[in-house]
Amino acid sequence: MADVLGFLKKAAPWITAAATGNVPALVSMAAKTVSDVVGGKAGTSADSIAAAVAGATPEQLQALKQADNDFALKMQALGFQHVEELEQLAAADRANAREREIQVKDKTPRILAAVVVILVFAGEGWYFTHGAPSNASPELIGRILGTLDSALILVLSYYFGSSAGSDRKTEILANGNGQH
Repeated sequence: MADVLGFLKKAAPWITAAATGNVPALVSMAAKTVSDVVGGKAGTSADSIAAAVAGATPEQLQALKQADNDFALKMQALGFQHVEELEQLAAADRANAREREIQVKDKTPRILAAVVVILVFAGEGWYFTHGAPSNASPELIGRILGTLDSALILVLSYYFGSSAGSDRKTEILANGNGQH
């Protein structure tokens, strides 16, 4: 998915910044925009949005570029003049959450993270060993497992960071701007 996200960042930078920003309202807007362009339903995670784009036709990719231009206008109407502002918003959000945890010495994030990790392994472990209950709809099971996966991604991003910072460092070094 990293290759698809890299492509998506070049083809539709505004949509990608919103999709990878960890701001639920913006991620939902990006997912809806991609869903409208490629058909079907893109989930509200960067990976599910990238997966929806991965199967797009050339015509849909062209439509996605136009949708990104329209998305940029919506974001500018919301006060984001440059795509970098969306990226900075996500970085600031993570930094504020971590700083709060350090200052308050709050154990809630650790407890919630542990609960999420346990639920992911227990839920998916149960599903893969016992299968779905016979009276459960496949859509409901998919939604539950997808929600657990998304929660796990958020926990991992919180504690270990995301690849956004790494991608930016790689871009700076590739452009030769990393020299002093």
